[in-house]
Amino acid sequence: MLTRRRFLGYTALAPAALRSTLWANPAPQISARAWAVHKRALVFDGHVHALDREFYHGGSMGTRKTDGQWDLPRAREGGVSAFFLSVFIPEEYYPGRFETKQAFRRVDEALRQLQMNSGQVALALNADDIERIHAQGKMAAVLDIEGSYDLDGDLGVLRDLYQLGLRSAQLSAHNWNQNYAASCCAPAKVEGLTPHGRDVIREMNRLGMVINVSHSADDTIAQAIDVSDGPVVATHHGLRSINNIPRNMPDWLLKKLTAKGGIIGFQIGSEFNHPEEYAYITAHQKKTFWDTTSIPDRVKGKNIYEVDQLVAPQFPMPGAQVPDSVMMTVDNWVAVVDRAIQLVGDDHVAIGTDFDGGPTLARGMRDVRDLPMITEAMLRRGYSEQRIDKFWGGNLLRVFRQVTQNRS
Repeated sequence: MLTRRRFLGYTALAPAALRSTLWANPAPQISARAWAVHKRALVFDGHVHALDREFYHGGSMGTRKTDGQWDLPRAREGGVSAFFLSVFIPEEYYPGRFETKQAFRRVDEALRQLQMNSGQVALALNADDIERIHAQGKMAAVLDIEGSYDLDGDLGVLRDLYQLGLRSAQLSAHNWNQNYAASCCAPAKVEGLTPHGRDVIREMNRLGMVINVSHSADDTIAQAIDVSDGPVVATHHGLRSINNIPRNMPDWLLKKLTAKGGIIGFQIGSEFNHPEEYAYITAHQKKTFWDTTSIPDRVKGKNIYEVDQLVAPQFPMPGAQVPDSVMMTVDNWVAVVDRAIQLVGDDHVAIGTDFDGGPTLARGMRDVRDLPMITEAMLRRGYSEQRIDKFWGGNLLRVFRQVTQNRS
């Protein structure tokens, strides 16, 4: 049998093939004012693929890499204070029903990595932890399941993961349907939530866990908002009025989300936020980025270690290479955030980059180090420092505090 230890040895060189030409780009020029505003803000990123590389290829998140978009040293340079650490369970684990085992493997690796890098980062279970860890000069990490911890939504499994430190979970199984909640991007088995799906939400409310609706179907999101006794969060999303794809949120649903105190975190890539670039990428890849139809055939008969071997080469997941003629600018991206602010106000927007999860970055942006480019663009747009602070972390911290304190 191919064990994970042997598998890591076979794949240790895989990331080298993913090096991006963006590393040849010079550092952007950031004004002194933008640097000052950015450094003062609590930058709380709602979605980062911080450990996919390390799980599949080994190494430490505390080591500076020469590829990909994120590691702890570069995150510090980009001013990151806290982040939702994506415990990502790809769709390839679902046909064989390996998702629960994989969730525990990934949480185990996350906790091991946090301990290994305890001088730079620490696990946060609530908002007070984030503030305490930040005051110590470290980054705070919140564990967030992306995908499925169990396609059936077993509440005992959910409680076990909570005891290990999980504080956020996605309702849908990434771009695959849970048996209790429909995804944005797969043929629906149910309309939104089943009665058990509603029980999952009530248990998350009771525990004090963030209900993450990114990747969920519109009906799922709408019903989750109605059932939940607290705010719901879309950690890494976009606006359908900007790019008309099912992965993005329609205006009516954004208004419903925020009317109950929820927030939307904006994914940093062009696939969500720039229609011209999305069309170019989709045409050249000859499929949408959420297409999972080939997965059952590709994983048929494979054990969990063979599934590891199959999915490993994609990590870290780089963005696409696109010509300047269709490339998004940082100002294009901020304009999307601004449209949301015009719709629902500046108390309901946040950042959820999806770094190393595949976003194609704006022109001139190399990786997490260049987050201050967004602050610069917001200042150009006339945003107040208060509004910028809300976007970078104030809003997400407020909702995280409310959710984690809302325990019965």
